[in-house]
Amino acid sequence: MIKSKRSIYLAGGFKGGWHDLVIGKLMNDFSIYNPQTHDLEEPSKYTYWDLFHIDKCDILLGYMSENNPSGYGLALEIGYAKAKNKLIILIDDRSKVDESFFRYFAICHESADVICDTLDEAIEYLKTFRM
Repeated sequence: MIKSKRSIYLAGGFKGGWHDLVIGKLMNDFSIYNPQTHDLEEPSKYTYWDLFHIDKCDILLGYMSENNPSGYGLALEIGYAKAKNKLIILIDDRSKVDESFFRYFAICHESADVICDTLDEAIEYLKTFRM
């Protein structure tokens, strides 16, 4: 019997190249849903795409980078994944440099199952879920 790969949804801003780093290190062991690839511009369409793939994933990797302008999309994705009982792994670089942001983003920390200090730490943790 062939086991299928576990799947990861990449939640977070589109800048900084972090998606490519994660994909490069995990693509052989996981199926990865990357919202950067859908090229959708209408909010109703990309929101549906995102939530559809969160439904399908096993793990949501949420990355709040320092340069993410709001984090609203990430917060929605984390909340939806929490309601769907998905494993949520969060890295929050922005709160490290913005105390007022941390105060409002704390709800996402409380919803995460695991909080990692760095993206590399999260990648290493994800490797423990290989099939």
